Amino acid sequence: MLKTSEISKLSVKEITGKVASLKSELFNTKFNKFTTGSEKPHTVKLLKKNIARLLTQKSANKK
Repeated sequence: MLKTSEISKLSVKEITGKVASLKSELFNTKFNKFTTGSEKPHTVKLLKKNIARLLTQKSANKK
């Protein structure tokens, strides 16, 4: 899980890259969950929260 103190230190470009990688990881996790059954079903929820945190910080940095 990403901490807000770590996120606030990132630049907008770094946040954008991290969001892209987390979205691809989210897709792969969802795909595996529905095809084979996931061992850790809570990871989808954590990935969504981390993406939301990053996007919130990104919009705050633009202001």
